[in-house]
Amino acid sequence: SVVTGIAIYFVTWWICLFVVLPFGIKTPENPEPGTEQGAPERPRLLLKAGITTVLAAIVWLGILGVIASGWLDFREVAP
Repeated sequence: SVVTGIAIYFVTWWICLFVVLPFGIKTPENPEPGTEQGAPERPRLLLKAGITTVLAAIVWLGILGVIASGWLDFREVAP
């Protein structure tokens, strides 16, 4: 159903976000006092959110294709 598809996309988006977050991280060589040592100089969260959205859509379409093809049927797995 549509609600299930949205839920799968939502979960897929968050998983993809955690995959994309570490890309391109550079920590400052001399951090200011009171700044966390591992905090990135430029996190670029909007760019990463966009990349995550596109990547999640591709993964979601793959999941949808597998389910729609009948290759994986959750109704047969359930007891």
